Amino acid sequence: MVFSATVGSDFEKLVKIGDNKKTSLIDFAGTDFLDIRTSLIKYTKAVYPLDYHNFSESDMGMMLIELVSYMGAVLSHKADHLAHENYLQTARNRNNIRKLLALVGVRIKGPISAVADASLEFKRSPTFGAGGNVTVTIAPSARVITVNSPEDSGPLNFTLYKVVNGALEDSNNTGNITLLSTDADNPSVATTASSVYTNLAMLEGSLVTMEGNFNNTEQAQRLSLAEGPVVERSTQVYVSSVDATTSGVYTEVDNIFFASGETDKIYQVVYDDDFNASILFGDGIAGAAPPLNSTYFITYRTGGGRRGNIPVNFISTDITATDGADLAGTLTNSTLATGGSEAESVEHAKKYAPLTFRSQDRLVTLYDYTAFANTYVSPLGAAAKAKAVTRKAFSSANVIDIYVLEKASESQLKRATSAFKKSLLQSIDVKKMATDEIVIVDGLIRTLDLVVTAKLDKHNKAREEVIKLRIRDKIIDFFNVDNFNFGKDLSLADLNRAIFELQEVRFSSIDNLAKDVSIDFNEIIQLNNLAINIEFV
Repeated sequence: MVFSATVGSDFEKLVKIGDNKKTSLIDFAGTDFLDIRTSLIKYTKAVYPLDYHNFSESDMGMMLIELVSYMGAVLSHKADHLAHENYLQTARNRNNIRKLLALVGVRIKGPISAVADASLEFKRSPTFGAGGNVTVTIAPSARVITVNSPEDSGPLNFTLYKVVNGALEDSNNTGNITLLSTDADNPSVATTASSVYTNLAMLEGSLVTMEGNFNNTEQAQRLSLAEGPVVERSTQVYVSSVDATTSGVYTEVDNIFFASGETDKIYQVVYDDDFNASILFGDGIAGAAPPLNSTYFITYRTGGGRRGNIPVNFISTDITATDGADLAGTLTNSTLATGGSEAESVEHAKKYAPLTFRSQDRLVTLYDYTAFANTYVSPLGAAAKAKAVTRKAFSSANVIDIYVLEKASESQLKRATSAFKKSLLQSIDVKKMATDEIVIVDGLIRTLDLVVTAKLDKHNKAREEVIKLRIRDKIIDFFNVDNFNFGKDLSLADLNRAIFELQEVRFSSIDNLAKDVSIDFNEIIQLNNLAINIEFV
């Protein structure tokens, strides 16, 4: 016999392994089913060389080894999963990510509503009021317009708002919209009538009103909103109190502890996993505390999402107002309704949350400005893509240009409106360094046409249209606005790799582009026209 120093040697079989030596034979690196199974077989051969040697698949002993391997693989996977979910960069579960972000005071933003300019034309001239002014009142119930969504034909609600200086009019204690003759496009004079109003906007979502008394004896009042999901930045709060310092319009902030004093009339909207919400007021130290038995009137909208993105003049409906008597009018959306999007994606939250936390509610570095602008939601519910850069010119190191493009949908951008730029700049002013000068600049959209050819197996011919739609969805998702930033080049290899994720596609090519597309720092690539050709092999 030749001694080979292996367990397979007849000599080695006569050697009994002590209990204190068995741990040295354990393979702690095994994690999946096959690794654990192989390790157990080797362990059995080493420790029980004479007792067990039938490693046939049908043997009872192999069944036990495989059952143990199964349980080991499950426990190992669960341990890895739990470990991954404890860290923001590796977590995948949306609820776990939300909880991790809540630890540092950052939350995943809810659904955003589409917005369109509105035009209201009354069928008769409103009656003059005292002092030669016209007061037209639109009640909350008349402010909600219902149409069928062009996306899925389901009911779709829009709420009418008055716009003042590029922002929604402050709330009041009735929820009514009040239009004056001076608001009209054709102000009343001897020869014309105040019948056309365009200082209005329609925001997607159904208006909900809520009123009552603060009867909780706790210092920090909290009110639960009955309906959901609550649209991002849609709440408006008005408090009526005998104390002038706590009465009036309250402003929404991201965190109640951002208050600068006990007289700040602010509130925080706290969301749960399903974007139902409650409103948290100050405690008299961080923010004003509404007194006991004071009254509140709250409006908010439910809905949101891309369903609200509708074409111009899609809405043309009758609306009823009053000037002391019923006053009928026709309401239309005079522009596209854009900006509607679903709740913030986990990828977007994981990307900007660390930067938001690092900024600590002040704007100092370029990363701070970039993170703030990319997570900002305007009073009209609009969001944007942005990039902050230092102006490279003589004696202008403190001039920061923020390039901005407003989100029109999940796959399209547009030039930011003046109202959005103004509200963004005002929000930045209270957080920026005193020596910084901020300039909001229009970003550039580099539109791109694509001609894609995908090769499929012949047995997929009957499913050609279905597969083509899946390829289209994959490409559109690749060009999602959250996946492209300013200055990011287009890699054809990455695009083809995304298409290859579909099992039916054997090969794909970009026919109208010979090489990767490079862009400048102030440009973003956006898909324009897409043609998909199918070839069978």
